[in-house]
Amino acid sequence: MRVLIATDTYPPDVSGSSFFAHRLAVGLAGRGHDVHVVCASETGPRKIVRDSGVCLHRLRSVPLLIHPSVRFVPPPGVPALLRRLVATMRPDVVHTQDHFTIGRAAVRAAKRWNVPVVATNHFMPDNLLPYLPRHLHRPVADVAWRDFRRVYDRADHVTTPTRAAANLLAANGFDGSVEPVSCGVDTTRFSPDGAPPGVHRRKLGLPDVPTVLYVGRLDAEKRLDELIRALPRVSVGDVQLVLAGTGTRRAELERLAARCGVARRVRFLGFVPDDRLPSVYRAADVFAIPGVAELQSIATLEAMACALPVVAANAVALPHLVSHGDNGYLVEPGDVAGLGAALDAILTSADLRRRMGGLSRAIALTHDEHRTLARFEEIYHAVARGRAGRG
Repeated sequence: MRVLIATDTYPPDVSGSSFFAHRLAVGLAGRGHDVHVVCASETGPRKIVRDSGVCLHRLRSVPLLIHPSVRFVPPPGVPALLRRLVATMRPDVVHTQDHFTIGRAAVRAAKRWNVPVVATNHFMPDNLLPYLPRHLHRPVADVAWRDFRRVYDRADHVTTPTRAAANLLAANGFDGSVEPVSCGVDTTRFSPDGAPPGVHRRKLGLPDVPTVLYVGRLDAEKRLDELIRALPRVSVGDVQLVLAGTGTRRAELERLAARCGVARRVRFLGFVPDDRLPSVYRAADVFAIPGVAELQSIATLEAMACALPVVAANAVALPHLVSHGDNGYLVEPGDVAGLGAALDAILTSADLRRRMGGLSRAIALTHDEHRTLARFEEIYHAVARGRAGRG
C-alpha cells in the first residue's frame, strides 16, 4: 500500500509520539509498503529526503518556545501544500498522529480527495498545562479537547495506545469508536542479554551500584522531582538515580538534588542515541516513571522488554503495563514516601527483581511491534475497502 503518515513531531524531536511515528513508518516500509511521512524540518528549510526506506516530506519549521527541542510548522501554506501532496500521491490511506498544523491539514486534504483517514491520538492537555498559569488549565483543556474532536470526528478509524487512553477520549466528549492499538516494542533489540547490570554500567561510565533508571524527557509533567526526593528514603545507601534524556527541567532537577543532599547520586546522561538505549536499560535494576500524563509510555515498554521491574504512578495508562505486586508497584502520584518504599522493596531483594523482571518481559512480549504493524495493515486495508465500496 501507499501510506501517507502525517505528524507534527518526528525524530529528532524527542517524544513518544515522534518515536512511534518513526517506528511505524520504518516498520511499514520494511514490510514492503510505499511509506511517505509529512513532518517538520529538523533544520528549518523545507526539503524531501529518504531515510530508512521512508520518503520524508519535511516542511518549513521554527523552534517551539515551550519545548526548544521540538520544532513547529507555521500554519500558512500548509493546507494548500497537503492538498497538492495528496492529489499527487493518491495514497491508499492517510494516517495522522495528531490534530495540529500538519495533522488537520492532512485530514482535510484526504477528505477532499476521498482518501480514507486513520487517526491515532497521543495527545492529552496534561502535557501542556504545566507550562501555563493554573487558572488557565480548565479553559485551555476544554478548548483543546473541542479542537481535537473537530478534527478526529472526520476520521474513518481512530486508535490510541491503550484502553485507558480510549476511555479518556470518551470522558472528554469524543463519541466515536476508538480502538486501542499498542505502540509496540522491538522485543528482540530490547531484551535481557544475560550480562550482569554492572557490565553495562561500566560501559556507560557509571558506578557499579544499585541503579534506578528513568528514560524520557526531563519536563514538568514527568514529575521527576518526586524521584529525587524519594532517593534519600531508600535504605540502600549507595543507590543511584540515572536520568537519560533532555528537557526544560534539568537545571531545576540538579538544584533539587543538591538541596536533598543526593547530587552525587543523581546521574544525568543527557540525550542517548537509540542504538545505545538497550545498554542503558540493561544497566539498571529497576525502572521508575512517576509522570501522570502517559497514554502508554514507550520507555516503560522498552524497560519491561529488558526484564526490568517497574515502579510507576498509578495514573492514566501506566496501570495497563504495571500490575501492582506482580511486575512492579503502582504508587499514588505525589506519594514520595510510597515511591521510596517501593524502590526500596525491589532494590533489597534479588529474588523479587528476578520474578518481577520475568513478568515484565512476558507482558512486553504481548506488545511486540510486529503485532502492532500487522494490526495497522489490517486497519488500512479495511478502511481502503470501505472507502472504495462507498465510492
